[in-house]
Amino acid sequence: MTDAVPQSDVSRPSALPTAHLLQRPIQPLVDQNSNEYLDAIEEEWNKKVDLEIDTLVDGMVDLVGLASIGDKDKFRIAQEAYQAECRAESMIRAAHSLVSIIHSMKLLLLLSDESQIANRRDAEMRDVQAEKEDLRQQVAAKLDDILHPRPADPRPGSH
Repeated sequence: MTDAVPQSDVSRPSALPTAHLLQRPIQPLVDQNSNEYLDAIEEEWNKKVDLEIDTLVDGMVDLVGLASIGDKDKFRIAQEAYQAECRAESMIRAAHSLVSIIHSMKLLLLLSDESQIANRRDAEMRDVQAEKEDLRQQVAAKLDDILHPRPADPRPGSH
């Protein structure tokens, strides 16, 4: 009983089936330049925000509609109270989602503001290089004074 594949407990990598979790087509990253990629990301964030805002607006409209005053029996009041609670829950989820989106956007802004970081780094580098050059000239002048002292001026009153 010799199998073609020896039996062992070593894992054998195999190809996994491809999954299509995203419903929208995405251009390959190689075909996109930086601006197209950033525009796609911005559009994605805008869609998320729009969806949550729509949920909040629809919830408010429904709550106002449920808050009508009139002759209602106990069953109708209980039914509207349940509908109002359900709407309020979906609105709370939408509000939490918006807070999460805002937090993510703040982090993206703080962590990916590379131009500001690069500008500060370049300005600091220029300052350090200018200071280094000044100190180098001062050291060179002092070293020159030490190694090649100037003879005293024989003329009186030349100080």
